[in-house]
Amino acid sequence: MTGDPRSEIFTTVAWDGGTRLLAADLHFARFHRHAERLEFNLPDNLPEIVFEALSMAEIPGEPVVVENQAPYLVKIGIKPSGEVELIPRVNGKWPSLMTAISRAAPLWDGEGRGTKHGDWQPYIDAREIAKEHGAEISLLFDEDSLVDGDRCMPVLLDSDGVAYYPKPSEGALDSITLEQIREGIESAGIPIREARLTLSMLLRASEMVVLGSGLGVQALGEIDGRVIGQPHGRLYQVALAAWMKRLQTAWMSLEDLEG
Repeated sequence: MTGDPRSEIFTTVAWDGGTRLLAADLHFARFHRHAERLEFNLPDNLPEIVFEALSMAEIPGEPVVVENQAPYLVKIGIKPSGEVELIPRVNGKWPSLMTAISRAAPLWDGEGRGTKHGDWQPYIDAREIAKEHGAEISLLFDEDSLVDGDRCMPVLLDSDGVAYYPKPSEGALDSITLEQIREGIESAGIPIREARLTLSMLLRASEMVVLGSGLGVQALGEIDGRVIGQPHGRLYQVALAAWMKRLQTAWMSLEDLEG
């Protein structure tokens, strides 16, 4: 990360430790969406480059997670020159109930906000500050609106029975995990919509969850020491069920992607 948004475009994908990535098709599609916004040229044969590099990647260690998370993650970064770099790592364990602190969301000019780009240090810093304060994650606010998480998409279940997530048009990253489980959540009877998430909505929420390629689906219990709803409720249960189904069915090899 260099401080220049157009120095890199990247994604972090769940990896099985072999030749498969979780929802590879959705990650490559997001690469193209973000590349267009950043005026960034991607290699024509990007999937072939990535899967060839993956076949030579070393296993970074023994998995430490349980069945509701992927064993490994791999960061796929692409430079303007077309160079592709893969950085695998062991996925991390999380407590059964997560806590968060609030931080100011970073601001970028133009189309940088809401994309995975080369100036990601503010998100990394927010993550470290959360750890220093005894929390697992930072939730990022623009004034009184929740716009993102340092490594996650926050979703709340409002008192009206609808689940809401931050608007990508206001700076939130478009979540691949949410894209994977949206249908499962809605088929279980919980409508899910984007919205401007204000502090008052958070404080009255029935519950909150956070989503991510590494996190999977996790319950969020506190923000800045304030208890949020009743954790591990209906939203958590249906979101986790949808995620577990994806972990069983959504792994893709290059052949799957091309087929």
